[in-house]
Amino acid sequence: MASPIKIHLADDHQVLIDGLSNLLKTVSNFEVVGSSLDGTTVYDDVAADGADVLILDISMPKKDGIETLKEFKEKESPCKVIILSSYDDLKIIKEVMKLGAKGYLTKNCAGENIIEAVEAVYQEQEYFSDAIRQKIFNTFKDNPKLNQNVVIESPILSPREIEIIILIALEYSGKEISEKLFISSHTVETHRKNIMKKLNIKSTIGLVKYALKNNLINP
Repeated sequence: MASPIKIHLADDHQVLIDGLSNLLKTVSNFEVVGSSLDGTTVYDDVAADGADVLILDISMPKKDGIETLKEFKEKESPCKVIILSSYDDLKIIKEVMKLGAKGYLTKNCAGENIIEAVEAVYQEQEYFSDAIRQKIFNTFKDNPKLNQNVVIESPILSPREIEIIILIALEYSGKEISEKLFISSHTVETHRKNIMKKLNIKSTIGLVKYALKNNLINP
């Protein structure tokens, strides 16, 4: 039997910690190993309980989530961090992802996304809730070749994979996609390979043809 994913919760509201803890405990391979109410203790608390994943409120008292992330990065903690916030400001999201956060959720959707987020970041993937992912993608809306009425749905591909196809077809480089979507270059490349495998496409030209055929971009 595989070892459980150890999770630490950091928020200054005990009621939120209790609610998330009860939800996470419904998953058989999750184990909530600790919690913190004060930002100054988070790093030491996580180090002590050996958590694999930290769910961190960005507005912690005494030491906020940004400063806590900086400490985790400076000390090269192996723990994956999911930011929990009341804000969906893209500047904040960009900053925390640059500091090493692997996921970002707004508190109003945490309950419906938290299980999926923990599983994703534990597997070295970045994770954003659907609303945030769509907000990030909307920053590309001014590209004249983008079909403004595109529907990001497919029985084969995930919404993120469709977004990657669109951006490749719009001639954004892997580095540009990485920067604009706040994901690593490695993640972009992994998505590209998975897409080509799923669609049995051998080249970038094939991805462009797929995007045109499915009205993801304008000719």
